[in-house]
Amino acid sequence: MLKKYGATVLTIALAFSAGALFQNHNIAQAQGQKVYELRTYTTLPGRLPALLKRFGGGEIDLFIKHGMTSVGYWVPDNDELSENTMVYMVAHDSREAAAASWSAFGADPEWKKMSEESQLDGRIISNVENLFLTPTNFSPVQ
Repeated sequence: MLKKYGATVLTIALAFSAGALFQNHNIAQAQGQKVYELRTYTTLPGRLPALLKRFGGGEIDLFIKHGMTSVGYWVPDNDELSENTMVYMVAHDSREAAAASWSAFGADPEWKKMSEESQLDGRIISNVENLFLTPTNFSPVQ
């Protein structure tokens, strides 16, 4: 039953939390808190190992090089999603810093080479979703 309703529960929880997150966003920015970016990558069939290899083979180092702080990297504990999904979170000093980091990362020749080499056997990612999160005032992550 959890498998059947898991996505619905997550969607409801995120929607419920969104109001509080948006409400606290201006307060958090005024206080200079970090913002967190949750990213979900869905791969084409059979391509998750190539994505994981790329991340473990230097992509995270490039994130750090361009000012992103790694929080964590996960594969869902769900039979279907564990075959084609990776979720990760990075932290930024601000939304502006996030934009600058992603811009620099995308322009990095080392990233371009890494991306091309990882896709010699075909495209890896079919969909990317991202969500910026601001910690609540009671969150242990600040």
